[in-house]
Amino acid sequence: MKAKELVEEYLDSGHGCCPGCAMPIVLRTAFQALGGQTIAVITAGCFGTISGTFPASPIKLAAYNTPFPSTGAAGSGVRAALDSKGDTKTTVITIAGDGGTFDIGIQALSGAAERNDDYIFICYDNEAYMNTGIQRSSATPWGAWTTTTPSANLKNQPKKDIVQIMAAHRIPYMATASIAYPEDFIHKIKKAKETRGFKFIYAFSPCPVGWRFPAELTIRLARLAVQARVFPLYEVEEGERYTLTVEPEGIPVNEYLKPQGRFAFLREGDLERIQENIDRGWKRLMNRMMSRTD
Repeated sequence: MKAKELVEEYLDSGHGCCPGCAMPIVLRTAFQALGGQTIAVITAGCFGTISGTFPASPIKLAAYNTPFPSTGAAGSGVRAALDSKGDTKTTVITIAGDGGTFDIGIQALSGAAERNDDYIFICYDNEAYMNTGIQRSSATPWGAWTTTTPSANLKNQPKKDIVQIMAAHRIPYMATASIAYPEDFIHKIKKAKETRGFKFIYAFSPCPVGWRFPAELTIRLARLAVQARVFPLYEVEEGERYTLTVEPEGIPVNEYLKPQGRFAFLREGDLERIQENIDRGWKRLMNRMMSRTD
């Protein structure tokens, strides 16, 4: 590889993430696409744990660590400070897991989206509160095991539809992204950077520890989630214009569920119910694609 083809790294190896964790791949990809003129606002969570560790941090960007509920507000503050200095070139990205997005951080997130503050909010979704003990969040799927939804009392509520919540804010740009499709991921990050106003990137982040699968299967599970239509890849502009960016094969959802120990306790009829919910969600998405307004 020629020197000019080398990509600058903004997340060093040797960090404290678990083996097979998808989150550092999510953020490494995003940072490479954004470049060095970026300020990262990081909430408590898996990444906050490793990026704010004294006296060393693996992140090579200017960064600000903030409490769990305040990611959206802190991002707005950093953007306002840059604007007051006349700096419109520095990109601000806020980083939160599903707990800091779907649950604890949703008020500040909604406020920033409603104001259309000019920065990127990226959520890496590992579908539970992983670094505090694998407790369920509102991003945990129906039927999944966690330490607070044990085998005798599995998660009995559907996963919160954060994409439709954000689409309802009519923000300029939002997209789903997967580490199994890096070209698609990078394209979406760059598009978000070029778009003025509030942008939301929702990235799927398989967790070997919490999902109970071997660490070497991370990328495979991320790909299966897309191909089983569990996590479709698409964009939404202005809350109305939907564009599918990767066409899934539509494989049976069990191919995605079977490698994961968190779904080992499903009862008779549960698998069929999950498949029906996936099919229904895909149909709704296709209807939105067909009714898009340009």
